[in-house]
Amino acid sequence: MPREHHLETRRTARYFTLGTPSEAVSEVWFVLHGYGQLAGTFIEEFAALDDGRRLIVAPEGLSRFYAQGSGGPDSKVGGSWMTREDRLVEIEDYLRYLDALHDAVFAQVPRERVRLTLLGFSQGTATASRWALRGKGRVDRLVLWAGVLPPDTEWRAEARRLNALGLTFVIGERDEWASGNLALAEGALERAGVSHRLVTFAGGHRMDRDCLRAIADTAPGR
Repeated sequence: MPREHHLETRRTARYFTLGTPSEAVSEVWFVLHGYGQLAGTFIEEFAALDDGRRLIVAPEGLSRFYAQGSGGPDSKVGGSWMTREDRLVEIEDYLRYLDALHDAVFAQVPRERVRLTLLGFSQGTATASRWALRGKGRVDRLVLWAGVLPPDTEWRAEARRLNALGLTFVIGERDEWASGNLALAEGALERAGVSHRLVTFAGGHRMDRDCLRAIADTAPGR
């Protein structure tokens, strides 16, 4: 019978930024892309937030694949945070990765002087949620866009921490995939006594730059 083994090995992760670390920075945003996206493209959605006060950091999922095509020069490449295969190990890998990136960013920006917003889109919402609850960083606001907390969330056990995250859901009014999952999640949050904010926009399963600007501009303290 074959036996399964695991071996930890060093690898290089990629991330992109908008903005420059400086004393003028008052907000840091970690933004996590969805399935089949790449960080370099995803971060372009946040260009309007690059106003000198914000540093935007877009980590890329550790797994890439040919989303379209068979590997030729015109094949589209996408990224993924995890799959169901060996999922628990993949979760631990990306949690360690995000912890390391957090330390690298805040070696350049004093953590005590800035507000940290963590935004996940689609598949990135599960990654963002797990890191907010289990990572070493102190997240001030968690924005879940076109997705919800993962089903393995211990709602009642995590209620106090979830309430401290300023939890915001964002969903397009025509996003059929996310709307049903959100209804289930809101029921679980209500039963666990977790408060949250729901923001909608006229659109489907995508980012919306006008909605994003409105969320950024209504951050507490502004």
